[in-house]
Amino acid sequence: MPSKLIPTNAVANQAKHPQIEMSPPCTRTAPEPTLCFLPFPASVIIPPMNSSNDRLNKVILEARRNADRRAAGYRERALKLYPWVCGRCARTFTHANLQLLEVHHKNGNHDDNPPDGSNWELLCTYCHEHEHSKLRDMAGRSDTAKELPAATHNPFADLKAKLEAKNKRG
Repeated sequence: MPSKLIPTNAVANQAKHPQIEMSPPCTRTAPEPTLCFLPFPASVIIPPMNSSNDRLNKVILEARRNADRRAAGYRERALKLYPWVCGRCARTFTHANLQLLEVHHKNGNHDDNPPDGSNWELLCTYCHEHEHSKLRDMAGRSDTAKELPAATHNPFADLKAKLEAKNKRG
Protein backbone atom coordinates (compact mmCIF):
# COMPACT_ATOMS: atom_id res chain seq x y z
CA MET A 1 0.00 0.00 0.00
CA PRO A 2 1.48 3.39 -0.95
CA SER A 3 2.29 5.73 1.84
CA LYS A 4 2.44 9.50 2.01
CA LEU A 5 5.77 11.23 2.35
CA ILE A 6 5.71 14.03 4.90
CA PRO A 7 8.98 15.69 5.84
CA THR A 8 9.85 15.24 9.48
CA ASN A 9 10.70 18.92 9.92
CA ALA A 10 7.14 20.10 9.19
CA VAL A 11 6.21 20.21 12.88
CA ALA A 12 9.49 21.91 13.77
CA ASN A 13 8.95 24.56 11.07
CA GLN A 14 5.44 25.25 12.37
CA ALA A 15 6.87 25.76 15.87
CA LYS A 16 9.52 28.17 14.52
CA HIS A 17 7.07 30.10 12.29
CA PRO A 18 3.63 30.06 13.95
CA GLN A 19 2.48 33.03 11.84
CA ILE A 20 2.40 30.85 8.72
CA GLU A 21 -0.95 29.13 8.36
CA MET A 22 -0.24 25.51 7.59
CA SER A 23 -2.14 23.57 4.98
CA PRO A 24 -3.56 20.19 5.80
CA PRO A 25 -1.13 17.29 5.38
CA CYS A 26 -0.61 15.87 1.92
CA THR A 27 -3.26 13.26 1.22
CA ARG A 28 -2.24 12.34 -2.32
CA THR A 29 -1.26 8.73 -2.76
CA ALA A 30 0.41 7.21 -5.77
CA PRO A 31 1.96 3.87 -6.68
CA GLU A 32 5.38 5.49 -6.79
CA PRO A 33 6.70 7.85 -4.08
CA THR A 34 5.27 11.35 -4.31
CA LEU A 35 7.01 14.35 -2.80
CA CYS A 36 4.82 16.62 -0.75
CA PHE A 37 6.44 19.89 0.18
CA LEU A 38 5.35 20.93 3.64
CA PRO A 39 5.00 23.44 5.13
CA PHE A 40 3.33 25.76 2.64
CA PRO A 41 0.70 28.42 3.23
CA ALA A 42 -2.90 27.24 2.93
CA SER A 43 -3.55 29.97 0.36
CA VAL A 44 -1.32 28.16 -2.15
CA ILE A 45 -3.42 26.11 -4.53
CA ILE A 46 -1.85 23.00 -5.96
CA PRO A 47 -3.32 22.34 -9.42
CA PRO A 48 -4.58 18.81 -10.14
CA MET A 49 -1.92 16.53 -11.54
CA ASN A 50 -3.58 16.18 -14.95
CA SER A 51 -3.70 19.90 -15.69
CA SER A 52 -0.08 20.47 -14.64
CA ASN A 53 1.04 17.52 -16.76
CA ASP A 54 -0.89 18.89 -19.72
CA ARG A 55 0.67 22.30 -19.20
CA LEU A 56 4.12 20.75 -18.81
CA ASN A 57 3.61 18.70 -21.96
CA LYS A 58 2.61 21.84 -23.87
CA VAL A 59 5.73 23.67 -22.64
CA ILE A 60 7.98 20.77 -23.63
CA LEU A 61 6.32 20.49 -27.03
CA GLU A 62 6.74 24.23 -27.66
CA ALA A 63 10.40 24.07 -26.60
CA ARG A 64 11.03 21.20 -29.01
CA ARG A 65 9.32 23.09 -31.85
CA ASN A 66 11.45 26.16 -31.15
CA ALA A 67 14.59 24.02 -31.12
CA ASP A 68 13.63 22.56 -34.51
CA ARG A 69 13.08 26.05 -35.93
CA ARG A 70 16.45 27.20 -34.60
CA ALA A 71 18.13 24.10 -36.04
CA ALA A 72 16.79 25.09 -39.43
CA GLY A 73 18.37 28.54 -39.04
CA TYR A 74 21.76 29.48 -40.39
CA ARG A 75 23.42 29.82 -36.97
CA GLU A 76 22.77 26.20 -36.06
CA ARG A 77 23.94 25.07 -39.48
CA ALA A 78 27.13 27.12 -39.16
CA LEU A 79 27.80 25.70 -35.70
CA LYS A 80 27.49 22.19 -37.16
CA LEU A 81 29.75 22.96 -40.14
CA TYR A 82 32.59 24.87 -38.50
CA PRO A 83 34.70 24.30 -35.39
CA TRP A 84 33.72 26.46 -32.40
CA VAL A 85 36.68 28.80 -32.79
CA CYS A 86 36.68 32.53 -33.57
CA GLY A 87 37.95 33.12 -37.10
CA ARG A 88 39.91 36.23 -36.03
CA CYS A 89 41.30 35.79 -32.51
CA ALA A 90 41.20 31.94 -32.41
CA ARG A 91 39.36 31.88 -29.07
CA THR A 92 37.78 28.46 -28.52
CA PHE A 93 34.22 27.96 -27.27
CA THR A 94 32.32 25.31 -25.34
CA HIS A 95 28.64 24.80 -24.61
CA ALA A 96 29.06 27.07 -21.56
CA ASN A 97 30.03 30.16 -23.58
CA LEU A 98 28.70 29.31 -27.04
CA GLN A 99 26.31 32.29 -26.95
CA LEU A 100 29.36 34.53 -27.47
CA LEU A 101 30.13 32.93 -30.85
CA GLU A 102 28.29 34.66 -33.70
CA VAL A 103 27.88 34.05 -37.42
CA HIS A 104 29.28 36.80 -39.64
CA HIS A 105 28.08 37.07 -43.24
CA LYS A 106 31.17 37.75 -45.32
CA ASN A 107 29.32 39.63 -48.06
CA GLY A 108 27.08 41.52 -45.60
CA ASN A 109 23.88 40.00 -47.01
CA HIS A 110 22.04 38.24 -44.18
CA ASP A 111 19.68 36.58 -46.66
CA ASP A 112 22.58 34.91 -48.49
CA ASN A 113 22.76 31.60 -46.59
CA PRO A 114 24.13 28.92 -48.91
CA PRO A 115 23.88 25.33 -47.65
CA ASP A 116 27.67 24.90 -47.81
CA GLY A 117 28.21 27.92 -45.51
CA SER A 118 30.56 29.68 -47.91
CA ASN A 119 29.22 33.12 -46.88
CA TRP A 120 29.69 32.55 -43.15
CA GLU A 121 32.47 32.73 -40.65
CA LEU A 122 32.22 32.26 -36.90
CA LEU A 123 33.47 35.22 -34.88
CA CYS A 124 33.38 35.93 -31.17
CA THR A 125 31.09 38.79 -30.24
CA TYR A 126 34.02 41.20 -29.84
CA CYS A 127 35.61 40.42 -33.21
CA HIS A 128 32.17 40.50 -34.86
CA GLU A 129 31.49 43.96 -33.46
CA HIS A 130 34.96 45.10 -34.56
CA GLU A 131 34.34 43.78 -38.08
CA HIS A 132 31.09 45.72 -38.39
CA SER A 133 32.62 48.89 -36.92
CA LYS A 134 35.38 48.70 -39.54
CA LEU A 135 32.74 48.55 -42.26
CA ARG A 136 30.88 51.53 -40.77
CA ASP A 137 34.10 53.52 -40.47
CA MET A 138 35.07 52.83 -44.07
CA ALA A 139 31.63 53.84 -45.31
CA GLY A 140 31.83 57.13 -43.44
CA ARG A 141 35.29 58.04 -44.77
CA SER A 142 34.82 57.23 -48.43
CA ASP A 143 35.00 60.01 -51.01
CA THR A 144 31.99 58.59 -52.81
CA ALA A 145 29.69 59.28 -49.88
CA LYS A 146 27.17 61.90 -50.93
CA GLU A 147 26.76 64.88 -48.68
CA LEU A 148 23.26 65.62 -47.58
CA PRO A 149 21.82 68.94 -48.73
CA ALA A 150 21.58 71.67 -46.14
CA ALA A 151 18.31 71.85 -44.23
CA THR A 152 15.97 74.48 -45.60
CA HIS A 153 13.12 74.13 -43.11
CA ASN A 154 12.95 76.92 -40.57
CA PRO A 155 10.65 75.94 -37.69
CA PHE A 156 10.66 79.48 -36.23
CA ALA A 157 9.92 81.34 -39.48
CA ASP A 158 6.54 82.73 -38.41
CA LEU A 159 7.17 82.75 -34.67
CA LYS A 160 7.30 86.52 -34.35
CA ALA A 161 4.06 87.00 -36.29
CA LYS A 162 2.29 84.29 -34.28
CA LEU A 163 3.40 85.81 -30.96
CA GLU A 164 2.22 89.28 -32.02
CA ALA A 165 -1.18 87.86 -33.08
CA LYS A 166 -1.48 86.07 -29.76
CA ASN A 167 -0.64 89.23 -27.81
CA LYS A 168 -3.27 91.22 -29.72
CA ARG A 169 -5.96 88.67 -28.87
CA GLY A 170 -4.96 88.38 -25.19
